[in-house]
Amino acid sequence: MNYSVTASVQVLERTPVVLKALLEGIDDSWVMNDEGPETFSPYDVIGHLIHGEKTDWVPRAKIILEQGLSKPFEPYDRFAQYEESKGKSVVQLLQEFERVRKQNVQWLQSLNLTNEDLEKKGMHPSLGEVSLKNLLSTWVVHDLTHIAQITRVMAKQYKEEMGPWPSFFRILNF
Repeated sequence: MNYSVTASVQVLERTPVVLKALLEGIDDSWVMNDEGPETFSPYDVIGHLIHGEKTDWVPRAKIILEQGLSKPFEPYDRFAQYEESKGKSVVQLLQEFERVRKQNVQWLQSLNLTNEDLEKKGMHPSLGEVSLKNLLSTWVVHDLTHIAQITRVMAKQYKEEMGPWPSFFRILNF
């Protein structure tokens, strides 16, 4: 599948809705548990997505479009959500994510990007040169990866209660 802003927006605008439907109003045992040390709970993932909305996708896209390779991206702090989410409820995080994502999708759509724009390059601190198309494609895959992660973490909460069935469910064996 070739990159398309329209196709990307179809996923990006739905992610907050999917997460809200999945996580709002359910017991904390579904939202706050993780897969063990140094792993994210669904709560942590929402905070991580918010941090990405504020410091990763749009800021890096702006660097590519306005400064190209002359200004490298700032390194991304994958764990900033631990501090930024402190004291916030799941509902507050879901609302914040919905708000910032809506703003970012509107911004992306307002650009009316050309194929030439999508080929513009930026400098990632560890990956080197990346195109705007690479960055925007990764934004979509990042969402889908974290949706899968959230459902995997949730599914594992009942793994021990399933008796002999876990071997039939790949999601439990990652």
